[in-house]
Amino acid sequence: MKKKSWTDKLFDSKDLPKVVELNEKGSVHWGGQTMVIPRPLDVFNLMAQVPEGKVTTITEIRKALAKKYKTDIACPLTTGIFSTISARASEENNDPSKLPKIPYWRTLKSSGEINEKFPGGVEVLSGKLKAEGFEVIHKGKKAKVKDYEKYLFHSDDFEL
Repeated sequence: MKKKSWTDKLFDSKDLPKVVELNEKGSVHWGGQTMVIPRPLDVFNLMAQVPEGKVTTITEIRKALAKKYKTDIACPLTTGIFSTISARASEENNDPSKLPKIPYWRTLKSSGEINEKFPGGVEVLSGKLKAEGFEVIHKGKKAKVKDYEKYLFHSDDFEL
């Protein structure tokens, strides 16, 4: 069986999006009653909207998804996984008519840290961010955008 490409994974929505009711334990842990498990394409479409000079975080994307689907929260696990699928599908696809390139390097982890799982890794991604005028602070193998909060593309900025 042929391995699925990142683009195939991006367009494989399975039975998503799905809104689930959280049990008491989940409700206490996540702070809500309802959670959306988004489609990979939902995450891709939000990541595509972040303009030059701005960055966003997985948290902001999750807030936008929760707003779109009228839930309390969006699943942190699948949103993170789908951000990686989105970045890799964008990089893998050479036909912009099929799938546009997205500025995935502008999507940071919730702490402002660069996502090392995105194509090119920390070095390439920090180079792209520096080229856009951001200051990147390196600590060991990790890197963070300095004062990323000042440049944040917030959940309310996304078109849903």
